[in-house]
Amino acid sequence: MITLPAFADLHVHLREPGQTWKETIRTGSRAAARGGYTLVCAMPNLNPVPDSPETLALEQAAINKDAVIKVLPYCSITKGRQGLQLVDFQALKNSCVAFSDDGSGVQSNEIMREAMRAAAQADVILAAHCEDNTLLKNGYIHDGLYCKAHGHKGICSESEWGQIARDLELAAETGCRYHVCHISTKESVEIIRQAKASGVRVTCETGPHYLTLCDQDLQEDGRWKMNPPLRSTEDRDALIEGLKDGTIDVIATDHAPHSAEEKSKGLKGSAFGIVGLETAFPVLYTKLVRTGIITLDRLTEALSTAPRRIFRLPDAPQDRVEIDTDTPYIIDSSTFLSMGHSTPFEGMEVTGKILKTYYNGYLVYDSTQEEAGA
Repeated sequence: MITLPAFADLHVHLREPGQTWKETIRTGSRAAARGGYTLVCAMPNLNPVPDSPETLALEQAAINKDAVIKVLPYCSITKGRQGLQLVDFQALKNSCVAFSDDGSGVQSNEIMREAMRAAAQADVILAAHCEDNTLLKNGYIHDGLYCKAHGHKGICSESEWGQIARDLELAAETGCRYHVCHISTKESVEIIRQAKASGVRVTCETGPHYLTLCDQDLQEDGRWKMNPPLRSTEDRDALIEGLKDGTIDVIATDHAPHSAEEKSKGLKGSAFGIVGLETAFPVLYTKLVRTGIITLDRLTEALSTAPRRIFRLPDAPQDRVEIDTDTPYIIDSSTFLSMGHSTPFEGMEVTGKILKTYYNGYLVYDSTQEEAGA
């Protein structure tokens, strides 16, 4: 057994208010505790969108009532996440962790420039989902080998990296603190690497699935469909190098639960999104640390210390996780505490089982109680 600082996830979807058939604050925060997380940041693609003090208060009330760990909400960059009119950053900055229109990229260059100017003035972080809608062309998996071999419609890599390149120019111009969500392409890594070297205030994240899988692993099942999609082996390898050299600061799950029906329609028809909170550490430990690709210290930094540092979150010395790093087990989504069960890691043998999670010194997850049916 080892003990590590508990994990912090800058990118989760807890679906409440508005989509509680997919997940709730209670189920999502319990799943996070089971995965070793004591802090998660909840994305704003909700109903209503948290774009004002009044709508944010609805989400915060649910958090106050039901969260078993620290849940910090995002607010949207634009009203209704429509990409047209900015929210009032000053009115919201003390009640949310950062601002994002996650689920859609801000399409207008001028709106994004205005957002970055306002964010710089308010000293808040913009966390961007980068996606150029004009390049999507109804695609739903990576425009690569599997796509061509099986007659699917592809999403080109430029739809991601092109908007990142645009935003980095704007971030350099405005001085905004800019965080790039869930990067998946080799071009994204290199563009961000160069921007960091030139002094742009940019940080970024990628997900466990982008570091450990690629489009050649795809199957004709909705549990393999996420946005951005799984890219090529070259993209995956570039992401790993970016993690190793510090270009990629953080690993975030992009935990995105859906109902079984919504994920039952294959690659074409299923909703985008997979769950990740309960599999992140064991998958990364098994695939990257035990194989010698990265060290346990680097993984701990990407999961625990870097997220808190980047988003200026307080240290939590009493938050810790106890882990069995030796005993193998099989990932079985039927045991998940999340309401979502769609994962490409179903059936994978891993090590790194979370035994206990402590939040503020209190035990919030205990695998022995779970196994005893408590």
